[in-house]
Amino acid sequence: MNELMYGHNSLAIVTGLLICMMLSAELGYRVGRRRSARASENIRSQVNTVLAAMLGLLALLLGFTYSLALQRYEDRSQAVVSEANAIGTAYLRTNLLPGELRSDIQAMLRQYVDIRVREGRVSLDDAAGEDALSRQGSALAVKVWGLAIRALEKDDRPATTGLFIQALNELIDAADRHRAALDRHVPESVLFLVFVTFVLTTTVLGYASGIAAHRVTLPGLTLLVLIAMVVYLIIDLDRPRRGFIQVKQDSLVNVQRGMTGAPDSPTAPGSAGK
Repeated sequence: MNELMYGHNSLAIVTGLLICMMLSAELGYRVGRRRSARASENIRSQVNTVLAAMLGLLALLLGFTYSLALQRYEDRSQAVVSEANAIGTAYLRTNLLPGELRSDIQAMLRQYVDIRVREGRVSLDDAAGEDALSRQGSALAVKVWGLAIRALEKDDRPATTGLFIQALNELIDAADRHRAALDRHVPESVLFLVFVTFVLTTTVLGYASGIAAHRVTLPGLTLLVLIAMVVYLIIDLDRPRRGFIQVKQDSLVNVQRGMTGAPDSPTAPGSAGK
């Protein structure tokens, strides 16, 4: 990742944001307190109107950003299920291959799913480890494809080797879609816009409290904490292999167990997602 925040701890980011919001609220209060004596009723009304509009904009941005993060989380979860089903289907169809190649391809597919499961447990901020496992998986897929071509030379019937090659092609495509889904997340520019809006809104909140001659009340502080919690949820959803909310690898693990426990009777196609 080439982005500034992605490699940093989510809790540290949210804590920093909360501190910035509280400091901006205090700054706004002090400025407003100095001008409270000269503030007319029209100015107070205008400030409250602007504050209400900014809170509405803040709610809109939060909803939009949360929707983006949740959609990407769902896409990643579906990508895991799709890849697991593709691997299970390819392994099942190895039974259609010539006997002398069948066992070699099955062994390679078992190695392949082991690598994919291991890769799914590596945090995405460990770029070196993730890249190494990705290369291993890609190299193994190329070897399986080479054996599939040899099988096609021995038996070119569409109902046998042709079906396996179709499933193998889907396996490779599913892995690519899975990796692409992991790389898609909420654009950092959107998060920066949200953070700037938070800080400006709390500044106006503090200013409104200052011209009213009182500090930000407990409900206002509670609002700041709730905003920080929502931001943490958004960031956590957007980091599929870190934090409390992670994309589960159960579908791949179930296929791995089926292939290891019964080499000739793997998990049935489509069963990984059920």
